[in-house]
Amino acid sequence: MTENSGRLVVVSNRVGPLSDEGKAGGLAVGLADALRRRGGLWFGWSGDISEAGTASELKTEVHGDTSLVTIDMTQDEIDGFYFGYANRSLWPLLHYRLDIATFDRSSDRVYRAVNRRFAERLAPQLQADDLVWIHDYHFFYMGSELRRAGYDGRLGYFLHIPFCPPEMLTALPASHDLVRAMLDYDVIGFQTDGDRRNFVAFCVQEFGAEDVDGDRVRTADGRIVRASAFPIGIDAQGFAEFATSDEAREHEAMVKDIARGRHQIVGVDRMDYSKGIVERFRGYEQLLEDHAEERGQVQFLQVAPLSRSELEAYADLRNELEGLAGNINGRFATLDWNPIQILVNGFTRRALAGIYRAAQVCMVTPLRDGMNLVAKEFIAAQDPDDPGVLILSRFAGARAELPEALIINPYSTDDISRALHRALKMPLEERRERHAAMRERVFRNTAQNWCETFLAVLDDTNERALQPRSWWHRWGFGGPATN
Repeated sequence: MTENSGRLVVVSNRVGPLSDEGKAGGLAVGLADALRRRGGLWFGWSGDISEAGTASELKTEVHGDTSLVTIDMTQDEIDGFYFGYANRSLWPLLHYRLDIATFDRSSDRVYRAVNRRFAERLAPQLQADDLVWIHDYHFFYMGSELRRAGYDGRLGYFLHIPFCPPEMLTALPASHDLVRAMLDYDVIGFQTDGDRRNFVAFCVQEFGAEDVDGDRVRTADGRIVRASAFPIGIDAQGFAEFATSDEAREHEAMVKDIARGRHQIVGVDRMDYSKGIVERFRGYEQLLEDHAEERGQVQFLQVAPLSRSELEAYADLRNELEGLAGNINGRFATLDWNPIQILVNGFTRRALAGIYRAAQVCMVTPLRDGMNLVAKEFIAAQDPDDPGVLILSRFAGARAELPEALIINPYSTDDISRALHRALKMPLEERRERHAAMRERVFRNTAQNWCETFLAVLDDTNERALQPRSWWHRWGFGGPATN
């Protein structure tokens, strides 16, 4: 990137923080670093609900060359946009859970309206040479709405969650509208090549587009959109330092004290049905059934902060997990040993680093995940001289970068049981070799590198000015807001 490449303008549902005090996730760490270096604007929801909603007065915080700009939403907007369409329709569908996805016109309308209102509020603040980078499933339509509002500069989009195959996506009543809206971005980023292929397949099958050179889509009217995989990373060095902080050491000591010399297994996930926690519990139960010698010798700690607890599916999941944990403890516990413990409170990233470091085994077993940064955080937090073992789902995006983990099918309790037994018995030399290979990649493909790579591609999108924006109408479509 050159000095004259323009401001970076980031759009995401939640904004900040710009400084990592142990609470920011991988996305925030990468974006904050880029904004500190380039200067720019970070735009999104304030987290507040007001009567004015998206028409509310802009809230602005200035930190050096970077401005954090947010707006409110009304309760109806939150209900339709976030709890409705984003999390009852898009989230389950894109995670391959068509069985629990729900679709209704009203939430679809609110979702589009919120995307339009966010675009209308941001557009007057944009400059011609800005690089606008929009994030995640909350804002599929926002790029097309910015085009509609007159912005003709460089426009990128990154999807942090999976993108399901076209055979599944077409179940969404507005699937054509959604993908057409995506095609108004110049660069579209996915976590994995599989996600990218699913997107391109939809464009080819449904729109007659062409897959060009493996990372570009040529639309029916000849416009070219870049679609590539950009796997996200973490601040590996920073997280490794967290693992040796005072707070981390305190939590490491507490976990070891609770374990009382037993092998500690950990899982760290938001409480979400996509994370495979139910299947993980059953696999651990299978271990205790298959290997009686492990009873009393292992302990499983599942950290599962509550997520979207207002939604029925998430409340049901919590009840199921607590019931499963109770059944496992009821079957196998002794006076001085509870085999499983579940915590629904959250921890700072420093505290989590200490929990990771205390573990001999970390289970990252989602049924489907875009990347899953817990896997990378566990690797960064480990002591290279005596590292723990990572058990990783074949359906996590991180699998491509971490093949030395024990790769399992999360739907198979036998597979999970066998991997746990192998992990618990793995010799030190093998653990070191596997960890060293994964650590090298985690430290090479960091959040900063991910951010720089995407922005370099977006910055180099010179052909955008030569490509007409009226392609919607030449295809016979009225635009992204049509049904």
